[in-house]
Amino acid sequence: MIENNAREFVFTQSDFERISKLIHEYAGIVLTSAKQDMVYSRLARRLRELRLKTFGEYLARIERGDRGEWENFVNSLTTNLTSFFREPHHFDILGEHLRKLSGKSSIKIWCCAASTGEEPYSIAMTVAETFNGFNVPVSILASDLDTNVLATAARGVYGHDQLDRLPPERLSRFFVKTAGGGGESFSVRPELRRMVNFQRLNLLEPNWSVRGPLDALFCRNVMIYFDKTTQYKILKRFVPLMDGNGLLFAGHSESFLHGADLFHSRGRTVYELAKGAR
Repeated sequence: MIENNAREFVFTQSDFERISKLIHEYAGIVLTSAKQDMVYSRLARRLRELRLKTFGEYLARIERGDRGEWENFVNSLTTNLTSFFREPHHFDILGEHLRKLSGKSSIKIWCCAASTGEEPYSIAMTVAETFNGFNVPVSILASDLDTNVLATAARGVYGHDQLDRLPPERLSRFFVKTAGGGGESFSVRPELRRMVNFQRLNLLEPNWSVRGPLDALFCRNVMIYFDKTTQYKILKRFVPLMDGNGLLFAGHSESFLHGADLFHSRGRTVYELAKGAR
């Protein structure tokens, strides 16, 4: 039973179950009962914005197929926690991997949960540092389901608090201080921004615009929102996209052991194609 005391809108168990079903069918995201308060607070903002009185009215609008509000609905329910060089050992491993690929004419990397851009720009910085320049044969695709965070990523402007863990040499090489009334901020240098192509992509869509072979695939802190069946289906779709020596990077709390026939663990949440996967 969902507690409605002191809430602006009535939020029933039926409302929560309808929301859970909609987001799971569309994006594969599993909402446990522990997420009820989060769901209420995020979608209550949409009710206020649209001047609706009940969740029933709002969900009827979603179920009718309002495309614009579907986008707001999905954006509201996705979680985007990220930072520059999060799980830093992965970028050390990526650098080593790139050095082994230095003779290739084309290197492809996909970051499938770009969020607000910190992860793909960390990948781009690693590429620039490894090859000592920006004019390199590396293409980085950065995708996400949430259009709001992608817009932030494409702008590439960050506050000082988001960059405070970057060493001064990285900050000066890859960012430019920007003027503005909202406090000190920094913009990604155009040379680095041009290395990354941002686009919206739903991992549950039947067709992806991604083309292989991928030398590295960052799928970090994404699978935790899916059930095991959905995880396996996505991993299976990754297989034909991977280069034979490509690396798949997972989040620190994720394990793909249930996909051991597809990807083999190299340790430290890094995977490579399993023998006979294709």
